[in-house]
Amino acid sequence: MRKLNDKAIIWPIYFDQAKTRKEGRRIPKNQAVQSPKIFEIEQAVEKLALKYEVNVDAHYPKMPWAKTGMLTVEKKESKEKLIQKIAKQLVKIKSQQPQQPIKR
Repeated sequence: MRKLNDKAIIWPIYFDQAKTRKEGRRIPKNQAVQSPKIFEIEQAVEKLALKYEVNVDAHYPKMPWAKTGMLTVEKKESKEKLIQKIAKQLVKIKSQQPQQPIKR
């Protein structure tokens, strides 16, 4: 894995309510969202006014078969604090979206 001193790599799985900590979730379940998309995380980072780059073709290392994408975000504090701030913004973004009916 690359070592980035002033940047943090952010994966959507960090915020996925359906994943376990072992699978890669980095925040408590009560702060996580269902199926976070890379563009939603991008919106959250924009609201925090941070510089970032998006790589939509990236594969999460534990799931190389799934293209989840990733963001490389400028880091002004620890990665954990950054993830917590993004998670709060992501919850706000998800709560503003209309709920889609469950297909059976």
